[in-house]
Amino acid sequence: MGKVGIIGVGQSTFVRTYPGSIRELVFEGFKEAMENTGITTKDIDATVVCSAPEYDKQRSPAGVIAEYLGLNPQPTFYAETLCSSSSTGVKLAYSLVKSGLHDVVMVIGFQIMSQLTSAESQERMGRGADIQWESPFGTMMPAYYALHAQAHMAKYGTTPEDLALIRVKAATYGQLNEKAVYRKAVALEQFTDPASPMGSPVSSPLRTGDCCANADGSSIVIVASEEKARALCKKPVWIKGIGAASAPVNMAGRDQLSGLAVARESARQAYAMAGITAADINVAEVHDCFTIAEMMAYENLGFAKPGEGKELIRAKETYKEGRIPVNVDGGLLSKGHPIGATGGSQIRTIVLQLRGEAGAIQVKDPAFGLVHNIGGVGLYGNVTIFGLD
Repeated sequence: MGKVGIIGVGQSTFVRTYPGSIRELVFEGFKEAMENTGITTKDIDATVVCSAPEYDKQRSPAGVIAEYLGLNPQPTFYAETLCSSSSTGVKLAYSLVKSGLHDVVMVIGFQIMSQLTSAESQERMGRGADIQWESPFGTMMPAYYALHAQAHMAKYGTTPEDLALIRVKAATYGQLNEKAVYRKAVALEQFTDPASPMGSPVSSPLRTGDCCANADGSSIVIVASEEKARALCKKPVWIKGIGAASAPVNMAGRDQLSGLAVARESARQAYAMAGITAADINVAEVHDCFTIAEMMAYENLGFAKPGEGKELIRAKETYKEGRIPVNVDGGLLSKGHPIGATGGSQIRTIVLQLRGEAGAIQVKDPAFGLVHNIGGVGLYGNVTIFGLD
């Protein structure tokens, strides 16, 4: 059926509190994507809407959004895999196009996290675990990733300073991202300064600076067949490989805590499909909901051997000028994490990088870009590889 490409991307500014409705929030990303592409709603055959429904006030948001954007009577679908929802949506869109069922599919990711209080958000995040065997005991997202951090430190000698270096990098680039929530520099010393909130303990060894924040935002990715992509877009970016995996929801069912099996398996699939290896990737967006998540991603994706991810950040190899630039848009740690929109935002960054349109964060002449998007505490994993040819 030919190749499948990305012909348009868009994103709203991520904010802590969005004052409008989900319709208006999605329109902000939609507007950028449509202007970026130059197509009309008549060119879009179907939509896939992605969010984590436990945070949505609106039931069946796909119908409301399609109506507002003028996308009726085209079919609309809804996808949810927690924090990896919109990269799952892109996999579904790829399948719809590759099968020949549709030629152009728009993937819409969104979330207004601020509709709930912090306590309500934490309670819903806790219910992402098994409500019979785990979440009743008070487990929350920071505690789960703290377990991973403790295991990584015990096995490989990783230090809290190594994790802090990841946040310093995120802030370095977050300052340059006009769509990020946090646009301030972070110094390593702030993690040991009693007066700085960065070093405030959350769940040992994780501190406030090691955690991303909730945000409100939307993202758009427009997927098209090769014929349509070449006709509608001057510089399409092609989907070269897609991998997806799942893991037992209960932590007791996992074989280890020093990495995420879903990331390793989805990466294996994506590399095989693309016919490349980790050494071919020129720029990557990884799911850094916590600093330890980025550290594990270095190793799970093959950028470093197990236990050697800390050497990458110590040597600044994941900076823009390094061997494998990672999260040079600031990542979730700076952009914020509007659950349903996060994967689409990551894909937008990689598409702009491959087009040479990333401005101040542009990596030199990338040929392949990778997106690593995780749902829950390694419950779902998506890895997608993009290229220019």
